[in-house]
Amino acid sequence: MQAVGARTAELDAVAACDALGASRATYYRRDRPRVARPRPRPARALGEAEQQAVLDLLHSERFIDKAPAEVYAIGLDEGCFLCSPRTMYRVLAARHEVRERRDQARHPTYAKPELLATAPNQVWSWDITKLLGPVKWTYYYLYVILDIFSRYVVGWLLASHESATLAQRLLAETCGRQGIQPGQLTIHADRGSAMKSHPVAQLLADLGVTKTHSRPYVSDDNPFSESHFRTLKYRPEFPGRFGSLEHGLSFLRVFFPWYNTEHRHSGIGYLTPQMVHDGSARRVLEQRQIVLTGAFQKNPERFVNHPPRPAELPTAVWINPPPKEKTDTP
Repeated sequence: MQAVGARTAELDAVAACDALGASRATYYRRDRPRVARPRPRPARALGEAEQQAVLDLLHSERFIDKAPAEVYAIGLDEGCFLCSPRTMYRVLAARHEVRERRDQARHPTYAKPELLATAPNQVWSWDITKLLGPVKWTYYYLYVILDIFSRYVVGWLLASHESATLAQRLLAETCGRQGIQPGQLTIHADRGSAMKSHPVAQLLADLGVTKTHSRPYVSDDNPFSESHFRTLKYRPEFPGRFGSLEHGLSFLRVFFPWYNTEHRHSGIGYLTPQMVHDGSARRVLEQRQIVLTGAFQKNPERFVNHPPRPAELPTAVWINPPPKEKTDTP
């Protein structure tokens, strides 16, 4: 480009660039560098006071450990709308408060067991996880039965050992409490010794309950139970170890009511599991729509594509959905 500049004293820029085989666009760009202009502020953007109100809400003790989408859903339930979850993320990102918290594993595709639930008490998933005891190599065993449609924990048990007899008792009591009829329910589990035991199989046969199992070493075949255990063990107050069985019971007697009645679950439209399980979800979604409609009428310019709508409740929940062409066939 220096050579082009020297030749322009003798020739014009076009002839100089052609003679030297240089790009005219590059010459003009370097000769007259562009000055970056500040991006204009959109007219519908939140003001400083509104952004600070969003930050104060997200930083509050109540919401400090909740995702923006969950904060948004709770606000709608309480008749409050500040902005969309995406805008909350923008406000946080401007202050460098957004980051990925964990690595995400990718698994190959396999032939999988396929289970479908379109209402509560059609498909349950159950599993057993270990909780660390007071000293090394001591554990307590937590049995949890989860409804995959509502994500509601229908039954749980904490014991000092893993036992087919305890599993049989928990399943029988839970089916009775939920009023399960023969032919109504499928129960899915992994291939642990208690899950495959003869007493459990005989009980489910007597109750008219269908049982299915995951493939060996494939946790994705039981994703709802695995996800629930992660929610449990990543709670801020979850202890590193439990000092006794009573300590574990006291913690779980607080956790499960919170999970069922307060936790807004992303898989069910940020409703609580109890709302979906007892059928009150539709009323809650209607109330959310009323709040969003009021927000739209007040500031329609802030909703560019369409009037806001609350997250919808899924109509079908799968364990391993079949290929799309198979689900589309009548």
